[in-house]
Amino acid sequence: MYDLHTHTILSDGVLGASELVQRYSVAGYKGVGITDHVDAATLDLIVPKIVTFCKKTNKYFKNIDIIPGCELTHLPLGTFSPMVKNARDLGARVVVVHGETIVEPVQKGTNKEAILSGADILAHPGLITEEDVKLAAKRNVALEITSRYGHSFTNGHVAKLALQHGASLVYSSDFHEPNNLISPKMVRYILQGAGLSKNEIDKVLTFTEKFFKKHFKQ
Repeated sequence: MYDLHTHTILSDGVLGASELVQRYSVAGYKGVGITDHVDAATLDLIVPKIVTFCKKTNKYFKNIDIIPGCELTHLPLGTFSPMVKNARDLGARVVVVHGETIVEPVQKGTNKEAILSGADILAHPGLITEEDVKLAAKRNVALEITSRYGHSFTNGHVAKLALQHGASLVYSSDFHEPNNLISPKMVRYILQGAGLSKNEIDKVLTFTEKFFKKHFKQ
């Protein structure tokens, strides 16, 4: 099991990075991405710290791998592409964008600009349009199915359109605190609740694993 979207005390999570990784390791996960929230004010501060943590500690966690990343959050339109490039230049291997969830006042147009910017994952994209799902499929941007309360309300909508138009789906928890750590069995229930068949669930989890391993080896 792999989780590509988590947060530590570097943004709005409650755990330090080491404890987060340790908890995921004990829970049986094989990989975790640390993707704290960043914007123009914090990108240069947070991403290098995550990268340094991964470089210094990855080899000491024997049963789990860690990917450094970030989640570009509530950015103004027009700033996404240079922020994605900056994040990659600083060492982020996974760039997530905070999508148009229905439970936060995310600026309309964020989903489309995130896809066009070359981000890797569009997190909790809410009531994403059919046009934007087709664009995500064309530009190989993965759409997130999440277990996080609120953001998960539109999982079914996202999954349905992704299956219709060939967009890739990944599972992520959007972890902020210990009770957000979901067991592998519960992950499958969440994906089933999004309307996916057993075969489709297997494909999502396999793609999530391949996605993680590809970016880990960059």
